[in-house]
Amino acid sequence: MKGIAVAGTILVDNLNEIERYPNESELVTVKKITKAVGGCVPNVAIDLKRISPENEVYAYGKVGDDDNGAYVKGVLKSEKVDISGISLSSDMTSKTEVMSVVGGQRTFFTYPGASKDFGFDDIDFDKGDFSMLHLGYFLLLKKVDGGDGLKILKEAKRRGIKTSIDMVSRVSTDYGFILKCLEYTDNLIINEIEAGFLTGMEPKKENLAEMTKKLLGFGVKERVIIHMPKLAVLRTSESYIVLPSYKFPKEKVVGTTGAGDAFCAGALIGIYKNYNDDEILSLASSAALVSLRSADATGGVVSEEEIKKYCENLERLKLCL
Repeated sequence: MKGIAVAGTILVDNLNEIERYPNESELVTVKKITKAVGGCVPNVAIDLKRISPENEVYAYGKVGDDDNGAYVKGVLKSEKVDISGISLSSDMTSKTEVMSVVGGQRTFFTYPGASKDFGFDDIDFDKGDFSMLHLGYFLLLKKVDGGDGLKILKEAKRRGIKTSIDMVSRVSTDYGFILKCLEYTDNLIINEIEAGFLTGMEPKKENLAEMTKKLLGFGVKERVIIHMPKLAVLRTSESYIVLPSYKFPKEKVVGTTGAGDAFCAGALIGIYKNYNDDEILSLASSAALVSLRSADATGGVVSEEEIKKYCENLERLKLCL
């Protein structure tokens, strides 16, 4: 079994904890500022390595020749992620200001920076020994969105590499370039807002079944997985699974910044280890749950064994669809 590559967005998160969002022209005090790695590549790569330390994980992306770039590479290296695929850009390292209400949702203000220049030529398919490639985030990578994403996925599929993609919850006038990529995507892992953008449907739980069916019809080869705060669903050509989220006291939620990427990493590990679809969705959901214990994107994620132990006595919500 070969390793897993994660390609795309690399940035630094400045996490600003606030009590509430201000009204226009109003001042609200930032209670705490924390610096952390962020973006698809650091978040998912670190989570993959923590959940399953025995697997090789390769990072592909671009950073600036600056302190933030050195910081990202240092963190990834300390987590035993292979950083040989990270190249330097003439632009500064991408960064995001995260405004996070403790125990609540978050808002992002991002500077595209070096990541916008990441593309097909930055992945040496002959160098990394990987059997899976996860590419994200679409709508945040200029060259990937401009056609390189499709080229990357086509080349991966030509080489027999299993592919998966993710995107950001960003309003766009055109999602067609992402839809074209689905024919070369084995596993689509997104949230309900992003699924709504791609399908043109309202992102509510009553529409999840039809959304997944529509997305599978666009060409996704193996699975469409959609996650939202209260549940997650998985559809293949043969089955449709719904899994409610865990009951978890709001006062125990430190941050939600990394929940989506932790869910994605859990799903990828399950797919990589050939788990059945119920097990894939369960591990993804459990990984997202433990991530809520930290304000940054990766701090709460632990090994698969520890995740299962933490969640074994927790109950799940009862939902009606």
